[in-house]
Amino acid sequence: MRGRLLRAWREGLKAAGGGARREPPWRVLFFGTDRFAVTALRALQAAREPSKDLLVSRLEVVTLPSRLPRGLPVKSCAQELQLPVHEWPHTGPVGQFDVGVVASFGRLLSEDLILQFPYGVLNVHPSFLPRWRGPAPIVHTILHGDKVTGVTIMEIRPKRFDVGPIIKQEEFAVPPHCTTKELEEILAKMGANMLLSVLKHLPESLENKKEQPKEGVTFAPKVSVAKSCIKWEEQTAAQVIRLHRAIGSMFPLQTLWKGSPVKLMDFVEVDNIPGFADQVLNDDEAVPGSLLYHKVSQTLIARCKEGWVGIKTVVLKKKLRAVDFYNGYMHSWFQQSSRTVHQECRFQTLRLSPAKKTLKERNTGAGYKTIDVS
Repeated sequence: MRGRLLRAWREGLKAAGGGARREPPWRVLFFGTDRFAVTALRALQAAREPSKDLLVSRLEVVTLPSRLPRGLPVKSCAQELQLPVHEWPHTGPVGQFDVGVVASFGRLLSEDLILQFPYGVLNVHPSFLPRWRGPAPIVHTILHGDKVTGVTIMEIRPKRFDVGPIIKQEEFAVPPHCTTKELEEILAKMGANMLLSVLKHLPESLENKKEQPKEGVTFAPKVSVAKSCIKWEEQTAAQVIRLHRAIGSMFPLQTLWKGSPVKLMDFVEVDNIPGFADQVLNDDEAVPGSLLYHKVSQTLIARCKEGWVGIKTVVLKKKLRAVDFYNGYMHSWFQQSSRTVHQECRFQTLRLSPAKKTLKERNTGAGYKTIDVS
């Protein structure tokens, strides 16, 4: 691979009459789809502003086809910035860019395409590689309760995702109670700044790249809608809360109420419910999914495999506050005491059939947050 890149570099030098640039500003072809990628694209556009530190002289965009009226977020952003847009697999003029930049693009680039860039193709990946290779690193960071994550600027290699050498890497402590959406915003800004830092000293950065460690490799596969079904008998309260923080912005968690699918939103940890510590619970009698109602905080409390979780909103035909759900569907069981756990009054695990797992990809396109529900 290295030999082929060197040959491509020499061919670039020859085609440019020996004058291929060794310093900024660079001609950049950007590949991206979603909101995470938009942050990097806007940073590259800002780097085109005339100044003594001009980093980018030319900027064009490659994105994926989309049925959305305005296309994917990156396409909308590129149109707003009046940048040329190419729809994959078309990538624009050959041999007219110094370096490619990928941010949550979700498609493998061929070796022939990579070799068109004298400086190769850089990838902005929101994890501390080799942990969480794949399309959904931020989701899995939250889902598994990681305390530390990061951003990696790496060199793209053909045939496999996220295996190329590391050019720049920084760690970041995951804030407590952070959601995927919140962490995405933080890492997107962090990645954009790191990308500009690499571009300022691109030849030197590439010379100092290092191969990824072989130890500590984990994979972050695409997330399916079936993942949103709470498994009350299998998941602890901590796991349900993490699941909500990880995928709740893409689709609410689901369960069954009296045979009907319902969506649950606005989860809270019971430790954060005022006065809940005084609630008398008999965990031995409560089967997973069992419900009670905490009147002081107007919160539904559901039993998990271990522990309880609080729920503020239930979607059953329409969005209901916990107090409205209680008054409309639970009150008859709790007329005598709100502290009683009734076996009949509970949520049950929803099992989606394969036919119900079909869901169109969201406007994240095919980036690191792409939803695959096949």
